[in-house]
Amino acid sequence: MARSTILERPEPPAPTRRWGVAGRWGVAMARHRGVVLGIWLLLVLVCGAAYPALHGRLGTPDYSVPGTDSVAVDELVAQHFSRFGIERDLIVFHSAEGTVDNAQYRATIDRAIGIARQTGGIAGAIGPFDGNAAQISADRHTAFGIVGVDGDISERVRVVQELRSAIETERGADTQVMLTGYAPIQTEMMQIETGDLQRAEALGVPVATVLLILALGAVTAALLPITVTAAGIAVAVGALFGLTTFLAFDSLVLSVATMIATGTAIDYAMFIVSRFNEELTRRGVRDRKERSAIHEAVGAAMDTTGRTVLASGLIVMISLCSLAVVGLPMLNGIAVGVVTAVVATMTAAFTLLPALLATLGPAVNRGALPERLRPAEVRSTTASSAWARWAHTVMARPVLFGAVGVALLLVAAAPLTGLRYGVDVGTDALADRPAGHAIALVEQNFTPGLLAPIEVVATGANAQPLTSDARVEADRFLGELSHDPRIATVLPQYAEGRMFAAVVPHAEFGSSAATDLVTDMRSRAATLNDAEVRVGGTTALFADVSQRITGRFPWVIALVLAVSLVFLIVAFRSIVLAVKAILLNLLATGAALGITVAVFQHGIGESVLDFHSTGSLQIYLPMLVFAVLFGLSMDYEVFLIRRMKEHWDTHGDNAAAVADGLQRTARPITAAAAIMVAVFASFVTANVLELKQIGFALAVAIAIDAVLVRLVLVPALMRLFGRWNWWLPKTRVPNRVNGT
Repeated sequence: MARSTILERPEPPAPTRRWGVAGRWGVAMARHRGVVLGIWLLLVLVCGAAYPALHGRLGTPDYSVPGTDSVAVDELVAQHFSRFGIERDLIVFHSAEGTVDNAQYRATIDRAIGIARQTGGIAGAIGPFDGNAAQISADRHTAFGIVGVDGDISERVRVVQELRSAIETERGADTQVMLTGYAPIQTEMMQIETGDLQRAEALGVPVATVLLILALGAVTAALLPITVTAAGIAVAVGALFGLTTFLAFDSLVLSVATMIATGTAIDYAMFIVSRFNEELTRRGVRDRKERSAIHEAVGAAMDTTGRTVLASGLIVMISLCSLAVVGLPMLNGIAVGVVTAVVATMTAAFTLLPALLATLGPAVNRGALPERLRPAEVRSTTASSAWARWAHTVMARPVLFGAVGVALLLVAAAPLTGLRYGVDVGTDALADRPAGHAIALVEQNFTPGLLAPIEVVATGANAQPLTSDARVEADRFLGELSHDPRIATVLPQYAEGRMFAAVVPHAEFGSSAATDLVTDMRSRAATLNDAEVRVGGTTALFADVSQRITGRFPWVIALVLAVSLVFLIVAFRSIVLAVKAILLNLLATGAALGITVAVFQHGIGESVLDFHSTGSLQIYLPMLVFAVLFGLSMDYEVFLIRRMKEHWDTHGDNAAAVADGLQRTARPITAAAAIMVAVFASFVTANVLELKQIGFALAVAIAIDAVLVRLVLVPALMRLFGRWNWWLPKTRVPNRVNGT
């Protein structure tokens, strides 16, 4: 193969040409930079002020699955058993010194139960002295009261927050009063996630800033992506605050949206700044007074890299929108939150950034690093062709490099064959909090299943009152449950001709043992003839979520692949490149998820990452990570291939196009990947396991994509396909001599 010459000096100024829409937009932003900067200053001040208010409106994840038995049970309980409440939580009392027989201890219990009964939203409260001796531990140092809470999950969280604040005043010197259960746990988790987010930002942003300085070669240039990202996030916060008028968001939405938007925004802005600097160098601009040339540089950067940023952002949004296929409010909230944040940060990249670049001009390079540490495209000396040499090295043995790369990805993806889904509600993160302490006391003195009993509602046909035959059948069903060794107790109640039963398992809610019990109970209920028995409660809800996600996951994959294929064919004007990009992304995503399974499911590296393996991955994580990763990893493919195509369209030399594209994008792509890894990896420090899993999976995937896929597999496969890389039906492929 005859090697094509790679330019080692900055190219001469490009001839004047007609800008595309993105280029003309960039020039317009540059010319009206004063107005643009003023508008953004106002937006940031107004939207940033909404941050505290947004936190006040955040709820907890809504795992409800429309049309399932768990939702039907909630509706029936609210309609016919309102005195029990939709959810039953526990007020746990404990004294290391005294017992419940102590007058002061008993008075504390009575006051707390009285407060619960008077709290709005509490359907009822049953104290440990109301006739059920099972609510007092064997050593009589611990007891619990049962409170029924009404409303949807957001309303229940508000109620338990009010109740918790009220009963905490009853805590004495020797007596602890703690509230626990699903809603109280979620309330605590919201506070922990907020702390995790703030800590991750405090760790990730400084590291990203250092990497930006190394990537762009100057302090001022590095501060631009940080500034634009901060402004975009501020506007996203304001937009999300406005959307809370119509939609419900939880703390996880804000964490994931901030995580992804920060990583993508810094990357997008960095690529545009890098191209702007290259265009300044190409035009020889050294003075801020050369306004026309500076505006041209902004236009050129937006017409090339800006268009690529737009394409990449659209792919991210397309991937996230696919989550709507699942039909889960929780995933819908994440999709809306992330898309809103990405739109806000992209808007900043297309308006604020061009205005800032036009304002600074060549001053963007103030605080420059030593010449040898600056990017090749902005040096005054000859550029290094190290990346071009690497590309030729790979292309000299494409089969070897390609086979080794694919083999490594397949080995990394292998653990996916043993993937197990589960639900972790974050109890490990609650160890130092009242709700967590209460959980430990319940598990030690009673049974873990008390925290979220399985709920059973029996009715006649079409939710009508039980007939005599149906009641006999329902009683027999409950009798069989009471003899099941997996069940601690069954507490039935009848009202309005219908039956409600709280089934307390020995297993903790959300565990695989509890989920298996729900499945068995539903199987038994399906065999009944006269009674309609529905199984609900928190554990049943998680089982419904698991079934819905596993059933809809293939549809999400198919939708993302189909839409991405069409989009990439249009973007690349090539079928081969589009198919190759999708296959490589599938391999990289599978490898990242496989490593995540090995770590979090099998517990490899528990002590290093400071977590306790639950033996499974969070039920929604593979789907969420797939959607996010497919969009993010496609970014680098688009940037790399677009740059190769610029060379191909001019010279028609495939090998030279690959080498030139890799040489010009390897440094910014590597730096961009390092920044994303830093941002995502900062969430590995989170106390909440699901945030730790998401951050880890995203960080690993980006690292794999930038190093193994872009630097090895892409050049190897593009060499193997030769001129067919650029084939599109009805498009003539030039028959070149070199680099075919």
